[in-house]
Amino acid sequence: MEETWRWFGPLDDIRLDEIRQTGAAGIVTALHEIPYGEVWPLEAILARQAMIAAAGLRWSVVESLPVHEDVKRGTGDLARIFANYRESLRNLGRAGIRTVCYNFMPVLDWTRTDLAHRMPTGALALRFDAVRQAAFDVLMLQRPGAEADHRPDVLAEGRRWFAASTEAERAALLTTIMAGLPGAYDRYDIPGLRRMLDSYAGIDAAALKANLARFLAEVIPAAEEAGIAMCMHPDDPPRPILGLPRIISNRQDLADLVAMVPSCANGITFCTGSLGAGVANDLPAMAREFAPHVAFLHLRNVTKEPDGSFHEADHLGGDVDMPAVLAAFLDEEARRRAEGRPDAVIPFRPDHGHVLLADAGRSTHPGYPLIGRLRGLAELRGVIAGLRYRAA
Repeated sequence: MEETWRWFGPLDDIRLDEIRQTGAAGIVTALHEIPYGEVWPLEAILARQAMIAAAGLRWSVVESLPVHEDVKRGTGDLARIFANYRESLRNLGRAGIRTVCYNFMPVLDWTRTDLAHRMPTGALALRFDAVRQAAFDVLMLQRPGAEADHRPDVLAEGRRWFAASTEAERAALLTTIMAGLPGAYDRYDIPGLRRMLDSYAGIDAAALKANLARFLAEVIPAAEEAGIAMCMHPDDPPRPILGLPRIISNRQDLADLVAMVPSCANGITFCTGSLGAGVANDLPAMAREFAPHVAFLHLRNVTKEPDGSFHEADHLGGDVDMPAVLAAFLDEEARRRAEGRPDAVIPFRPDHGHVLLADAGRSTHPGYPLIGRLRGLAELRGVIAGLRYRAA
């Protein structure tokens, strides 16, 4: 497996020379400064690639080449947007970049209600609190029909939280929910978020899947020509949020995805944290079933709670059997090597991490501290080494 590290570009507080010291050789990044739907020029790709190479690293994975909201809604000048996406893929292929991670979540990427949940050790973790999410949806956003989307006991607790909260606490909750857009610069106030949600009126899961299928039909042939594996990231959390449909949340959704356009270029980013937050998801079994379609791994862990809340656990803690998942992908790599495939090595990155020690006070993206991810990488590296030793 190839060890990689997510880097948010020149504005990232974590420098490339620091990443070099983690032992990771591959960089996962994007041209975040380019607006969604516009072409990534070859010159800009090569310049960023050269910056990474000068630090002794390689640009291994693009995360992400964003999908414009018009594509998800099925509106606007889609011919232009599809053409631009295809050209960006061709330019990435010309630069020798072979893996592109993306998602199809409407409006928001990952959603959390707390960016600094204190763990018993004193470390800080990301958390999704079902009670605060209900309070935000029903009482702050005042979304019509929102009450039906939350358990009565959770909503009752949400009402109590809201009644006791201050304006500052409510503003902080909005800011936290907006923080789930690490690669974008759109941030909404309450009226702005209402307008965005209204733009998805009438779009249910079936309609969103149909729009995904159209997108894949338009861009996968270009990815094939460019030698690129497109790998879709699952929904985070894997459930409808704020009335928005989620369509890559479970085993059936993954099966639907790979069946839409059967191709080696139509693949999966297997995120153990996103899928692990789904109560019914059996991660080791899903890893075994979909390993042939996986081009990229996000490895993190979650601890779920009965009311639908969860927090991000240590990489080897939580509810996900990480050794079993890793064993499935090591077996998949062995199978690919035996077939002589060029994509035998699967890149992975330690996804998210706790704020530990000197991480505190650094202006890093939520979920992406230096030491917390380094700890996760070291733990994952150890499990992989142990599995290989046992198999030898």
